[in-house]
Amino acid sequence: MAIDNDTVKRVAALAHLKVEDSKLNDTKEEFNKILSWVEQLNEVETSDVEPLFCVNGGEVPMRDDEVTDGNYKEAVLKNAPMQEFGYFAVPKVVE
Repeated sequence: MAIDNDTVKRVAALAHLKVEDSKLNDTKEEFNKILSWVEQLNEVETSDVEPLFCVNGGEVPMRDDEVTDGNYKEAVLKNAPMQEFGYFAVPKVVE
């Protein structure tokens, strides 16, 4: 399948790309190269290849969810410029 200049303009418009008229032929050649590469991929025999559902090829190790407070409250509040009642305090911005 070969691409012509009208198809390049239509694809560019659909993709919201601005292709200058002086670059139409270069873009057309690039599109044709991409399409020929895709056609080469279609020639590969894949009928005996099982589809992948996960690229890792194995089980993802899981861990139990444990709810904790992190035990870092005092260390975190040390970095606060202002704190009040064990929380960050910020200046009032709305009257």
